[in-house]
Amino acid sequence: MPKREHEIWLELLKERPSLAADLVACVQPNAVPAFAKARLESADLSDYQPTEYRADSVVRLLTGDQTVMAVIVEIQLSRDKKKPWSWPAYLAGLRARLECPVVLLVISPDDAIARWCAHPIVLGHPGLVLTPLVLGPVQMPKIIDPAHAQDNPELAVLSAIIHGDGGDGEKVLAAMLQGLEHVELDQAKGYIDQVLAMLPAAAGQILEAMMSTGTREYKSDFARHYYGQGKAEGLAEGEAKGEARGEAKGEAKMLLLVLAGRGIAVPAGARARILDCTDLAQIEEWGGRAGTIDTIDDLFDEHR
Repeated sequence: MPKREHEIWLELLKERPSLAADLVACVQPNAVPAFAKARLESADLSDYQPTEYRADSVVRLLTGDQTVMAVIVEIQLSRDKKKPWSWPAYLAGLRARLECPVVLLVISPDDAIARWCAHPIVLGHPGLVLTPLVLGPVQMPKIIDPAHAQDNPELAVLSAIIHGDGGDGEKVLAAMLQGLEHVELDQAKGYIDQVLAMLPAAAGQILEAMMSTGTREYKSDFARHYYGQGKAEGLAEGEAKGEARGEAKGEAKMLLLVLAGRGIAVPAGARARILDCTDLAQIEEWGGRAGTIDTIDDLFDEHR
């Protein structure tokens, strides 16, 4: 069964085929010609040959009725000794079928696997060497500009998957959330579920906290859904002690998740102080500091 790490790339390509051109440009900016639209093609590259050759995805870039380029997309999560033999056949088969320039884009979220995929493939005929275009963590742009994320939310999702647990992880995740502000609710929820499933636990906790606490004002149905969900969980837990206390309890737990995700040590005394606080405004003030502090003492510093 295909892994989630494999399928997310293909799902995003199905949602927006022109993403293939964006990904190629991440590796080689001048490789993509001008085009007006993109569409998915059959990934069956056998072309009546006895051996079946099937790529992960094929996207055709067109201007009017003219095909200006086709992109073969392969998601590679491990070394496969057969690929250097089959990839040249993919290119030759699709080039013959569409009679247009064809490029091979290999995507790997693992840096070591990406370097392996980038090795030139010597075909044997003098001068014929295939060097795959490879998109690995190094080539994947780190999107921290909300405007960029809004222009290309699918690329922002992939950026979050690759860079969401790095040094700029919080900025990357925040940009992705803003990029999803104008995406349909169900689609945005699906993207977020994929990102949460693939991020390390600490980064996933930070993302959940961003969506569930009131540290920023979200305007989309998607964000309000998660923000309201976070408050509802806090209220449900605190019903026996009163709605206000329950909401504060929920916000306090989210604050602790943010601190844990950022690797900030929270001694028992500080944890108790946070959890025992019933002043919602105070907890939200702490939440506003949580993204920039270096120590737990900074959280309680009223002069920050």
